[in-house]
Amino acid sequence: MVCLVSCGVLAGAGPVFNRAKVPPGASVAVWGAGGVGLNTIQAARLIGAGKIIAVDVMRQKLAWAEELGATHVVDASREDPVAAVQRLSGTGGVDFAFEATGVPACVRQAVEMLGYAGTAVAIGVPPIPSDVLLPWGGSGGAAYPHKARLLITDGGDPIPAEDFPQMAGWYLDGRLDLDAMVTRTLGLHDLDEAFRAMLAGEVIRSVVRLDTG
Repeated sequence: MVCLVSCGVLAGAGPVFNRAKVPPGASVAVWGAGGVGLNTIQAARLIGAGKIIAVDVMRQKLAWAEELGATHVVDASREDPVAAVQRLSGTGGVDFAFEATGVPACVRQAVEMLGYAGTAVAIGVPPIPSDVLLPWGGSGGAAYPHKARLLITDGGDPIPAEDFPQMAGWYLDGRLDLDAMVTRTLGLHDLDEAFRAMLAGEVIRSVVRLDTG
């Protein structure tokens, strides 16, 4: 559980509270519904976001997103995620878009999902080297005319002395669901299976117990 709090929850929830400072009622899109993205969704729910739109290419991850607080889901393997988020927002774009994939093209799409003066936050760790090409002017979702803002976070920019006690309190009073984040519990002899399941998108998190072989 400690690993989940430090690595998953802080990386996912921290950008909502510490970096973007999402206000209650805001519309939010989260591109990537893995462990970090799902915690971003939980944080948006906790803050009282009006719409929370989860985007992914795997149906199971979108199902988990709905269980943890997403009000809408977009299957990016079936439709254009930018157009879908713009439509679902009801205003032509969301106030905040979080990229939790590490894929540079998804950073661009997060910016394109924004409404006027919206904020995109890049959470995912990008490959090295990599570049992001943004539409700047003269097209739908272009950053310049929309006054878009792009922020970068590293591990959620946590303040451990403040964030750990607060998030532990949310877990204890039932508002932050950490138990749902543990899909499987495995022993040391199952490490290969844990990595296979992670890469296949079959789990949110696998927890390896040192006392089970």
